[in-house]
Parts: sequence; C-alpha cells; structure tokens
Amino acid sequence: MDYNLADLFESVADTVPAREALVHLGPPGGAARRLTYAQLDAAANRLAHHLRDSGIAPGEHVGLHLYNGVEYLQTVLACLKIRAVPVNINYRYVADELARLYRDTDLVAVVFDAEFTQRVAEALPRTRMLRHLVQVGTTEEPRINAVPFTEAEASGSPGRDFPSRSGDDRFIICTGGTTGMPKGVVWRQEDLFFSGLGGGAPTGRPVERPEELAERVAAGGEGLVFFPTAPLMHGTSTLTAFIAFGFGQKTVLHRKFVPEDVLRTVAQERVTSVSLVGDAMLRPLVDALAGPLRGTDCSSLLSVSSSGAVLSRTVREEFTALLPGVLLLNNFGSSESGFNGTATQDGKGFRIRVNNRTAVVDPVTHRPVAAGEPGRLAQHGHVPLGYYNDPELTARTFFHEQGERWVLLGDMATVGTDGVVTVLGRGSQCINTGGEKVFPEEVEEVLKAHPGVYDAVVAGAPDERWGERVAAVVQPRPGVATPSQGALQAHCRERLAGYKVPRVVVFADCIRRSPSGKADYRWARGVVGGG
Repeated sequence: MDYNLADLFESVADTVPAREALVHLGPPGGAARRLTYAQLDAAANRLAHHLRDSGIAPGEHVGLHLYNGVEYLQTVLACLKIRAVPVNINYRYVADELARLYRDTDLVAVVFDAEFTQRVAEALPRTRMLRHLVQVGTTEEPRINAVPFTEAEASGSPGRDFPSRSGDDRFIICTGGTTGMPKGVVWRQEDLFFSGLGGGAPTGRPVERPEELAERVAAGGEGLVFFPTAPLMHGTSTLTAFIAFGFGQKTVLHRKFVPEDVLRTVAQERVTSVSLVGDAMLRPLVDALAGPLRGTDCSSLLSVSSSGAVLSRTVREEFTALLPGVLLLNNFGSSESGFNGTATQDGKGFRIRVNNRTAVVDPVTHRPVAAGEPGRLAQHGHVPLGYYNDPELTARTFFHEQGERWVLLGDMATVGTDGVVTVLGRGSQCINTGGEKVFPEEVEEVLKAHPGVYDAVVAGAPDERWGERVAAVVQPRPGVATPSQGALQAHCRERLAGYKVPRVVVFADCIRRSPSGKADYRWARGVVGGG
C-alpha cells in the first residue's frame, strides 16, 4: 500500500467499520444524517462506480461546486477511489468566473448543488471538456442535462473493484480567489498526506509506513470530534476532515456557518476541535457566547484553530475570557505549503516557530537571508508540483535547490537569531508609501483593538506624492458610537509609526470577505479609491 488517500481511508474504514465517521446536521429541529465508516465507504464506492461508468478516467478532473454536506466528502473520496482528481470550486462565482475556472482546470465533470443550476447552465456552453454533470437536490430553475445525485449513487455498486492506486496520484486545491482568479495547486497525494495532513499525526510522530495508520487507529480509542466550520471548498476544512479520518474519529458538518448553530452543535455532539478562518468567524462566535448563547455547554471543547487568516489579539482575548480552558491556535500554512507551524502574537508581531522544512529566503537568489533581513517564506520537502496549466507562475513560485523542490510562499518575513520567524504579511498586499513598506495585517490588528471597530481591512490608495497612501475600510461595532477618522488615526498613532497610520478611513456596513473568511483586498482597494 502507498501513501494514497483512498487506500489510507479504506484501511481505517476496515479497522473501525462501525464507528461514526461523519455527521451532517441540518437547521435546528431538522434531522441529522449520520454515517459510520463502513457506510461512508460504501456510499463513496457507489458514486465512484457511477463516475467510472460515466467515462471518468484516472487523472481526469472533477469539480465540486457544493455547500458543506455528506455529498462533498463522498465525492472527494469517490474521485480518489477511481484515481480522478477532485477540484474545489468557490460557490460564490458567477457564470463568467465559473466558465473560466472550468476551462482553466480542464474539468470533465461537475457535481453541484441545485441552487447553482442557473449559473452552471450559463457557464456550460463556454467549456471545452465538461461532459458530465451530477446535481444534488432539486430546483425549479431550467433543467440541464444532469444526473440526480440520488440516481448516480443508487446506480453504483457498494463494493471495491478499483485498480491499484499510487502515492503519485494527484489532488488539486484551488486558491487565491480573493485577489483574482484562483490557481490550481497540484499536489501528489503522498506529499499532501505528510505536509497538509501531518503524516497521520499532526502533533506527533508521522507514520513510517502506510499500514501504520490503521494500526494506530486500532490501538487507540474514539471520542475526538472535529468540526470544520468553514466551507469545505476552502482547503483547510477538507484537510481537517481527512485528518479526522486518519485518526478514525468523527467529523461534524453544517451546510453553512451560523454562529449560534455552531455553539449548539459543540454542546450536542460533544465537539473537541473546531477549525475556522480568522476573526470573521471567531468574532461572531464570541458575540454569541457573550450574548444569546451565554452558558452553552462547551466543556468538551479542547481547541479552536484558525488557518488562512490571523486571529487578532483583541478577539483572542475576548474568546479566552469566555472559555479560558480552550486552547486557541493560530495555525500558519497555505494551499501551497500545507502546515508550517503554530504562531504566537506578542509585542514583536506575528511569530512562528516553524518546522525544519521552512526558511526565509531572498526571492531572487533563493538563498537564506541574514537574521533580521526581510525575505520570503519558503518550504521544501513535501511541497506541490506547481500550478495547473500555468508554467509561468509555477516557474516563479517553485524552484529546485540542492536536489530538493521548494515553494516560495506569498508571505514576507524575517528570522531572528533564535530561529523564530516573524511574519510581516502578504507581499502582494504590501503598500509602498514613499518607499516605506506597510503590511496591511499589522495595521488591521491595531484598528481591531479599538472598542468601536468590529472589523477592518487595509489597502493602498493612489497618492500623487507618495505613490500610495495607507487607507482602511472599517466596519463599526454595533451598539457603540462610531469613532471618527481622527479618533482612529490617534489610536493608531500611539501604536504604529506615523507612515503606517491610515490617511483615509472609509466606513462600511459590512466588510466583504470570502466564504472562508479571508479579506477581499481587491474590493477594499476599490472602496478606498485604489481601483
């Protein structure tokens, strides 16, 4: 057996077939759908046979245009079983964006929720390879030639008669949709297992052979409950579910993120680990815990982790005051690198003690920078192969050094003499004001610490003298007097160098973010006049 995700899942399912694997909860009062490992495996087998019988061949790409649900993970597993490549799709995309994504990733099939039928129908004539559609649920919208998911599942065999697989089989994670069209990051499954899934032990010793994963499950018990609250189309949530599968534990899902429902589920399902994305998801949970859901039984909860966006100190402190016994983690990683490390925030900034596969390098020479000098974070070892259908971007982002494959990440950072890395921010969002570099995340952190600010995004606006000036879009906190621009500038001036203080503050009813909670900087630049 190789380090193949389908093989590994099947080995766990054979070890603990009667153990609960997946629970999808509907709205309050609605029925839950519960599947054991054996049931989830059989359901994935049925869909896998349908896809294979429909002509989907190994190596071909299948899009997942779905909200969270059993069907999402079932489809991922079905693709892996027949060596097809699952491709996540942002469900907020309109028809033009979908058509481009379908073409750029060479999709031959799409499994989609009925709510998106009209958009899929509009994009379909502009595709070149898409030939098979499977629709989850029903709709009153114009019907397209799609197989109902229930029929697709019923038509397939629950058994396993699949060809042998390989750790070299592919897995694509689309990323980058908040600043432009997404890029398909191409992973070998073995690399993804060790880098994105921790090699079967995210906080301990990775397995040394594939069979060891099931052996660990057999020797251990159950009781851990993982709850990825962000959309599964955000890579972190899907990988969280597969980490749970690797432990032989339970994953809980909601169709969409509703803070009050999340807290009720923590109590009902005895959730031990919640994963989310930044303040945009943790702050509403804090508000619910401090308000209508005060007193909710969260005694089972061991940890809450954020990936993809940094938790501000203010929100972390508010959460810790409500649930002091829960470990709050700022996990650092990306679709291009998997997991890099867990960060802390102090007076010196956002700091991570990275793993031994991470370095800070000069983006041109790829040589390690001196202590204190800024550079780009880079990772080697188990890293992706590149970006799908984009050799130019692949050449700019991936390189070989001393026989190893490296990836340059988007984050600028410095490294101290103690080996601790301080992350400055995304290089692509860096604001150049008169030659001084300002990273939005640092200014956002300070703005969010003001009692009158609920959320904030910082971007660059054109300036005739300085090239760019720092500008902020601020969402005021409800029930609190809205601070003036001058008050926010004074607040920042006490904590930041003068050139980092926003020259312009635009107030908005709501900050636009992706479904996974990441800030939409392209939108922010438009709001502040940056185009």
